[in-house]
Amino acid sequence: MLIFLDLETTGLDIGDKICSIGIIGVLESETVSIYELVNEGKKISAKASSINHITNEMLKDKPPLKESRAWKFLHEHNKEDATIIAHNINFDLNMLESAGFTWHGKTLDTLRVTKHLIPECEGFSLQFLRYELRLYKQEQKEALKYALHERDLMPHNALSDDLHVKLLYDCLAQIKEHDMLVELSQKNVLMQKFDFGKYSGRYIEEISMCDRGYLEWMLLNIVDLDEDLKYTLKRYLHG
Repeated sequence: MLIFLDLETTGLDIGDKICSIGIIGVLESETVSIYELVNEGKKISAKASSINHITNEMLKDKPPLKESRAWKFLHEHNKEDATIIAHNINFDLNMLESAGFTWHGKTLDTLRVTKHLIPECEGFSLQFLRYELRLYKQEQKEALKYALHERDLMPHNALSDDLHVKLLYDCLAQIKEHDMLVELSQKNVLMQKFDFGKYSGRYIEEISMCDRGYLEWMLLNIVDLDEDLKYTLKRYLHG
């Protein structure tokens, strides 16, 4: 089974909790879609609400995650032959781990795989890829399969993001087979360009030769540095 997963959280700080979960499950011709709001006893910050449009009032009477249909579904399909697919999957798995759920199946990170297979993209966020790869052309037709209305196709709606992860996966699966995509998910990416900061759009190798100190500063001072960017900086600094 393929399980496309997306989570929304009360914030991005230590101690923040899952507040929304979306799942699209695909097994041959059978499909299932789940979207739920959950209340883990943590107030959602105004900053998080401004992104995912979920408010504390919306969460007030919702059940905890462990009483949700999504939690039961994940436990039921927590098997070695199932694959969870997400964009920046480590975030989702870490949030589930902090909630008491450990995944035992395969994992596929569409963020990392896209960096491997389509490195020429100027950005790799899910919404950027939605338009860069023209995934939006299939989204309305695909949405009908999972009971999504056009008004639901908005960024940071967990089920809408699931849909776009699936469309991205379908695109990547045209380049490499599933097992290779899973394998690529475990391999660091040597990134080519910066996509933020004062050197945005510049080649990292070039900056390593003209401003080595900037790369060293990034490694020392940016706490939440992307894993692949950290790997890339170390490669260019230390070989």
